[in-house]
Amino acid sequence: MSKYDIIVLGSGPGGYVTAIRASQLGLKTAIVEKESLGGVCLNWGCIPTKALLKSAQVFEYLKHANDYGLSVNEFDKDFSAVVKRSRGVAEGMSKGVQFLMKKNKIDVINGFGKLKPGKKVEVDGKEYSADHIIVATGARSRELPSLPQDGKKVIGYREAMTLAEQPKKMIVVGSGAIGVEFAYFYNSMGTDVTIVEFLPNMVPVEDIDVSKQLEKSFKKSGIKIMTSAEVTKVDTSGKGVKATVKTTKGEEVLEADIILSAVGIKSNIENIGLEDVGIAVDRDKILVNNYYQTNIPGYYAIGDVTPGQALAHVASAEGILCVEKIAGMHVEALDYGNIPGCTYASPEIASVGLTEKQAIDKGYEIKVGKFPFSASGKASASGAKDGFVKVIFDAKYGEWLGCHMIGAGVTDMIAEAVLGRKLETTGHEVLKTVHPHPTMSEAVMEAVADAYGEVIHL
Repeated sequence: MSKYDIIVLGSGPGGYVTAIRASQLGLKTAIVEKESLGGVCLNWGCIPTKALLKSAQVFEYLKHANDYGLSVNEFDKDFSAVVKRSRGVAEGMSKGVQFLMKKNKIDVINGFGKLKPGKKVEVDGKEYSADHIIVATGARSRELPSLPQDGKKVIGYREAMTLAEQPKKMIVVGSGAIGVEFAYFYNSMGTDVTIVEFLPNMVPVEDIDVSKQLEKSFKKSGIKIMTSAEVTKVDTSGKGVKATVKTTKGEEVLEADIILSAVGIKSNIENIGLEDVGIAVDRDKILVNNYYQTNIPGYYAIGDVTPGQALAHVASAEGILCVEKIAGMHVEALDYGNIPGCTYASPEIASVGLTEKQAIDKGYEIKVGKFPFSASGKASASGAKDGFVKVIFDAKYGEWLGCHMIGAGVTDMIAEAVLGRKLETTGHEVLKTVHPHPTMSEAVMEAVADAYGEVIHL
């Protein structure tokens, strides 16, 4: 039986990052993967979707070339080539992870791993043991009883990335990050898209102003939006699919070629031996402490299988913290109140900290500032005037409580707010930090100036 210091179950951005950090710390490490290195994020999620979205953005540029004083007489899209490019990007990233495993001398064990008592993992009949076993098996598309996925007419995100033909009509159920990103992509490619959202607002975890702006931008792009609506029944017996949608006004039947179910995720915790070992689970999540130890010594869990935010960068941070604690380093528990969230539709969305409503509900007296990109020189020059930056500060001490952005490139701007909050920056300090001009990022400074009644360009 092979013996390791660390065995990691799953090679997504939680698992492979954990394995590399463990190896850097001198721990003999192995990683178990049943499919492709890189997990869902690299192969079926974060990376290939961004490749699809980039193709959509380029296509949008071509469609609006006249707005930039350019004349493009003939252009078209090749849907299969767009999908092929996305798959190529994913394959390249997966090969990159293979290289990193070799570089860091990590043993890759291919197959389905199952936990065993006594700090062991069984992979396709062969047993391996370790002092520490870390579960990082991630999650998959969640299915609703009223919306069973058949992989053909009712699909999840995996099928949405590799359709052989572009649908003429699509219904997207759910308006979280996955739903709105695919809605934007398919709409840009020319598909007639309708979004059905159960809650009153799109992207319901975001600040209400962001939700309203996205809805406005999407409607301008031709996407139909139904909020406070629920798909109660689907009929796939005909050529396409019919969805019965319950709204505040009654029932309506929508017809489409395909329904994309984007109603959240389900943790991959079945059949991996949790019950055999006695690891505690609550509501689809493995219970862990601040350092990702389960109730059974020697077994840990990180990423989407635990109660924290289901985000790739969260899984990576948790894995690094977990193995550094195992290695005896002094580590601080992760601050889940300072995790940035990003949505890569167009316009992009990025946020961190409290929304305005959450801050008020917590009893803060607040200063709120908002700067629209319509007043930004760089945004005007770029032809990307939709959106804004919104900041929320504690009026008493100047603490930066929240930052919410919607617009072009904002996912690359949010790190300023995350770092500022980590360093306990005040509104006054942000305001007196010189930002470069002309940039999209100076909208952060302008929004802070608005909060303190000192805005110049508005």
